[in-house]
Amino acid sequence: MNIFVTKLNRSTRDEHLQQLFESYGEVSSAKVIMDRDTGRSKCFGFVEMPDDDAAQQAIDELNETDFMDFKIVVKKAEPREDKPRDNRPRRDNRDRDFRGDRDRRY
Repeated sequence: MNIFVTKLNRSTRDEHLQQLFESYGEVSSAKVIMDRDTGRSKCFGFVEMPDDDAAQQAIDELNETDFMDFKIVVKKAEPREDKPRDNRPRRDNRDRDFRGDRDRRY
């Protein structure tokens, strides 16, 4: 079962999630999601457990408990919706002049 964990402390790492859930059974993977631009935690992650009963017990017992000084939310992960991707290129601040006006000429 894939488990969604949110409201994590920014200092939480994959290993911390792994250790937390291992007390309920085997953990296939544990991943804290990081922002690709800043490298900082997005304060949520996913844990994969092969035994659905152990996973459900972990969800029931860990939801709304304190972990690393934060009250976490733990629930079964929903399948990701296939949203059409926006094919426009990403903008960053290099496209702007010093006033923040994009492509403005004087």
